[in-house]
Amino acid sequence: MKKKENNSSSGLKVIPLGGLEQIGMNITAFEYEDSIVVVDCGLSFPADDMLGIDLVIPDVTYLKDNLDRVKGFVITHGHEDHIGALPYVLRDINVPIYATRLTMGIIENKLREHNLMKGTKRKVVKFGQSINLGKFRVEFIRTNHSIVDAAALAIYSPAGVVVHTGDFKVDYTPVFGDAIDLQRFAELGKKGVLALMCDSTNAERPGFTPSEKTVGKTFDSLFEEHKNTRIFVATFASNVDRVQQIINTAYKFGKKVCVEGRSMVSIIETARNLECIKIPDNTLIDIDQLKNYPDEQQVIITTGSQGESMAALSRMASSMHRKITIGAGDTVIFSSNPIPGNEKSVTKVINELLRKGADVIFQDAHVSGHACQEEIKLIYTLVQPRYAIPVHGEYKHLKAQAKIAQSLGIDKENIFILSSGDVLELDENSARLTGKVPTGAILVDGLGVGDVGNVVLRDRQHLAEDGIMIVVMSLDKYSGQLVAGPDIVSRGFVYVKESDELIEEARQTVDEALQKCLDRGITDWGKLKNTTKDALSDYVWKKTKRRPMILPIIMEIT
Repeated sequence: MKKKENNSSSGLKVIPLGGLEQIGMNITAFEYEDSIVVVDCGLSFPADDMLGIDLVIPDVTYLKDNLDRVKGFVITHGHEDHIGALPYVLRDINVPIYATRLTMGIIENKLREHNLMKGTKRKVVKFGQSINLGKFRVEFIRTNHSIVDAAALAIYSPAGVVVHTGDFKVDYTPVFGDAIDLQRFAELGKKGVLALMCDSTNAERPGFTPSEKTVGKTFDSLFEEHKNTRIFVATFASNVDRVQQIINTAYKFGKKVCVEGRSMVSIIETARNLECIKIPDNTLIDIDQLKNYPDEQQVIITTGSQGESMAALSRMASSMHRKITIGAGDTVIFSSNPIPGNEKSVTKVINELLRKGADVIFQDAHVSGHACQEEIKLIYTLVQPRYAIPVHGEYKHLKAQAKIAQSLGIDKENIFILSSGDVLELDENSARLTGKVPTGAILVDGLGVGDVGNVVLRDRQHLAEDGIMIVVMSLDKYSGQLVAGPDIVSRGFVYVKESDELIEEARQTVDEALQKCLDRGITDWGKLKNTTKDALSDYVWKKTKRRPMILPIIMEIT
């Protein structure tokens, strides 16, 4: 595709390339004349109907087409839905990355894994610091979230300032670091803010999100209650503050802590190197050292709080873990809420744990990392934006935030609920949708990026629902006569040994249809294959009311 021409108008364009109407895959382009700055570059996890897909990344065709104008990626925090697509996108769009300390540490782990460290420019930015990127200046503002070093962004352009909150909550007593810099939001509001892009995840929930520190008190009482058992705590790999509190409580009770799950081990190691987590001496032990301590002295922090089949907790629950098995007398604490869509998987793991005799606690050991209604109102009141652009959430969440903005006096005409690909053009006097850019989801399966599309997914769905029947036949090259076959092999359709009669009748049906064609002198392979498909499909539908995939294979014998 040829490069897009620069638009003659000098408004600021806000172009979400993903992350709206869903939780995950957050990426937004900000464009002013010859400069494009990209905020975040996240992935999302596959839906149930995406069979065999590992993860989903955004389609960045628009950025590829305008590569010479892209100045850099600015990252708000280190969660997968904001950084996970970077290793895939950087292969085509190799521009510098700007992020805070821990966020950059986690990104660098990913770049090492994908051998991209040498070729990628990176700059660690401190809170309060600004970076100049073409026509833009981007300032990092301290916020609180369920991971350390989360930032909001003030994006300065000649058209005005846009404040992007990133994922945030207002936590006056954070576990690590300082509270959100509300003063800076207020200062920006006094100077004048063109638009506010605010986290909508909890926009339906009234009140305030409790401080992360409240979970620490819950752990204290749970550990007191179960002091004579081995304790497992399942939480998100990236929730460093939660891990810190579990370690603090374990230390108080004289227990040893083992961290299990590859992603969690990696993030905790990075946080420790950057001094974002403080672990008392002789508290953390390796998984192989567990056998040296009695059960009541062990605390195992693990991944798998969302019921992921390959995560450590799921493997322990199904007795597939090589080193740890959960059984009677163990206590398992779920320190997270199921992400929408994961409820079934989580329930399955809980049921397996209960069957094994473990005591499972899945209430009150979690607080959200996202702002509820009162905190959203606080940010709006401080920033006083001219335009409101709700972000980060499904449509119902965005709509809930739009209502909050209206209740605070922002005109309905000045609130924009965008879809991925919309181009919103802003200046001091007006805001309007001016077009669409290509967006979509690129599917990652193993090492293949984008090689599985809708057709392949449809075939996988078909195979999963009805199975496959393969018809093999051999034709004489010169006479065109059927020399061998047709033989039928099936997988995922019926159990062949118990369905001899059905398969034999199906074979005869295909044989008759083929002979009719050959008797009429038809030797075109395409027509023979279609005849085979039609005859077999009709027969199988009549007999079973199923439509397996039918794959005819013709071999030529000389």
